[in-house]
Amino acid sequence: MFHYYRPEKDKFFQVLFLSIFLSAFCVLFSKWMILHFVVVDEVYIDLLYKSLAMRFINGTLLVCVIGFTSQLCYRFEDQREQLKRNEDAEKLTREAELFKLRQQLQPHFLFNSLNSISALIGSRPEEARKMIHQLSDFLRGTLKREDVPFVTLAEELEYLSIYLEIEKVRFGHRLVTDISVPENVLKSTIPPMLLQPIVENAIKFGLYDTTENVTITIKGDLIKSELHLEVINPFDPATASPKQGIGFGLTAIKRRLYLLYFRQDLLSTVAKDHLFTTHILIPQQHD
Repeated sequence: MFHYYRPEKDKFFQVLFLSIFLSAFCVLFSKWMILHFVVVDEVYIDLLYKSLAMRFINGTLLVCVIGFTSQLCYRFEDQREQLKRNEDAEKLTREAELFKLRQQLQPHFLFNSLNSISALIGSRPEEARKMIHQLSDFLRGTLKREDVPFVTLAEELEYLSIYLEIEKVRFGHRLVTDISVPENVLKSTIPPMLLQPIVENAIKFGLYDTTENVTITIKGDLIKSELHLEVINPFDPATASPKQGIGFGLTAIKRRLYLLYFRQDLLSTVAKDHLFTTHILIPQQHD
């Protein structure tokens, strides 16, 4: 009966009264069936009357155990459902925040690119057209990666190369990139669009305050099932403070990594010997 009837939550007395009613009904019904349909002697009838109270108590205890066991199972089921709802809500909130962080990183680069295109249209129209095509490819790649939780490092570097080509149109020969990643590391996975804002930060604090050539170095290695990435840019202490490198871009990346891996130690920065190094640690997913 408890399989089809579910008492309301925390209704202790409801289960108790239902158990008493069911036990009383079963005892009285069985007594009536025995007296009317079973031929018994007077000794058994006397025993039947004397054992009614005990039969009732035993029946009540048995039904109570079944009833409260059912209640306990239902409560565990409710807790599991509530936990699942909370996890789903937390996941949706986390995904919404991740999406917001990714969207906030794009406008800054887009505005700079459009300003550069505007400046090139009059003096170098061919380069302006080339930059428009590159920007189109970059934004198309961004849209393709919106619903992808992870990509390979090779795909991320290919996407990054489009961004660097755009920046090289802006800065010309002043921007030099050195990417050093072993072949076996390229298959490692990484959240999409993670390196671009970090490299953008390196270009901002490496090239904006100097007229000399600047080399942005990107290194990658796989150590104990963890992908280690380094983005290194030079800086001039006289015109740029290393502390300024911890701007919105790196803060957003650090927050994004925390939302994905629930760790605060996945992004760190070091300023030493006129070099600013951003270190990223990406735990690898295993089937």
